[in-house]
Amino acid sequence: MDARAPAAPIRGIGYSIRANSPEFDDIVEKLDEAEETGVEFVELPIFAWTLVVDGKVRSDRLDRLVKATRDRPFGYTVHGPLAINLMSPLGALPRHEAALDAAIAISGALGATNLVLHSGCVRGEDDIAVAYKRQRDALSRAGDKAAAADVVLCVENIFRFEPMRETALPSRLAAELDAVDHPHVRATLDVSHAFLRCTDARASFMAEIAALAPYARHVHVHDSFGRPQESWALDEAERAALGEGDLHLPVGWGGIDWDEVARRCSFGAGTVVNLELHRRYWSELKSQVGIVRALAGKFAATAVELA
Repeated sequence: MDARAPAAPIRGIGYSIRANSPEFDDIVEKLDEAEETGVEFVELPIFAWTLVVDGKVRSDRLDRLVKATRDRPFGYTVHGPLAINLMSPLGALPRHEAALDAAIAISGALGATNLVLHSGCVRGEDDIAVAYKRQRDALSRAGDKAAAADVVLCVENIFRFEPMRETALPSRLAAELDAVDHPHVRATLDVSHAFLRCTDARASFMAEIAALAPYARHVHVHDSFGRPQESWALDEAERAALGEGDLHLPVGWGGIDWDEVARRCSFGAGTVVNLELHRRYWSELKSQVGIVRALAGKFAATAVELA
């Protein structure tokens, strides 16, 4: 795959709405708010809504969601179940693939552009090389289903947490996607997740994100200080006070040099830039949309310059 093919301008910006109800009965007011912000996309958190049970879509609920999201002046992206792990041991893998198949079907029904899937991880004593191959094979199968649904599956880089032995650095994820070589399997570059993973691995943050950016069709932006969580904390405010963990701070509140990110990263054509803001900072949403739009402009200019 020629990952550095000439890049078109960024397709648009959006943000992830936060799920307060598993029944998504508050979605109308959330979409009304999104209309007021003027974004081009809204990311739907289907991982938090009761839509899939044992790998099967609850069609009555999906019908209700499709109806609730119609006739809006923006498009949609979807964040699939966070628990899906395509590096799972062989005995568990079919359950994870079934959940992914359901997420693809939901995304297609919603007319979503991108479906975000977390990169896999190894928690037990499984062979890491074998687990990566399982993921590549599963992504190839999923890519064919995503193509049929007219959805791009965007694999998101994550960081190590809980008892996790392995998850891909951004450069390793780029290599895996290059090996899969499927037009409907691309990346979600989560900049802050990369910051955390690179600190953990003592790897070059800027070099790592630059390696993954050409494969990305989706970017998650939020801020942090790149410090894995080490201290006990009862409340999110305490983690913010310590500057530890995956904080999902407003852009500009953390330690990421966003101008340097824009200089170093050349994104693929048609990339969506999506803000993932923690609900405790929702009062910052309106100003953050302007900040993210300006950042997306810098991404687009760099993509043209580096093409």
